[in-house]
Amino acid sequence: MKRFVICSLVFIFVSCAESKTTTPAETAKVVAESFCHGDKATLKKHTTAEGYANLSSIQNMFAQDADSDSEFAIVDEAMEGEVAWVKYSTAYDPKPGVFKLVQEDGRWKVTHNGPRDKGPF
Repeated sequence: MKRFVICSLVFIFVSCAESKTTTPAETAKVVAESFCHGDKATLKKHTTAEGYANLSSIQNMFAQDADSDSEFAIVDEAMEGEVAWVKYSTAYDPKPGVFKLVQEDGRWKVTHNGPRDKGPF
């Protein structure tokens, strides 16, 4: 009986510890806020290697106070096959931004949006 209880508790903890699959919009919000607040660890976790290199190179110019409210809002979303596009606005920039997201290891991650990438917006 004792073994059964211990195994049940271990199973419950393992099942609760699984990472939650986020939507492209949720991932975009995490990336925008970590970018603006200078949180490189979170930024790296939610971007591809190419996306992280691109964003981290300019992050210091835009870093805000970690306690400031980003007022993140989704303006538009679109899916094109395996690619998602999220148009968003923040309090830090009057012009809406666009993130290109791809799935990597089963999770949506922001990647580099090159000049030849023609998104839906």
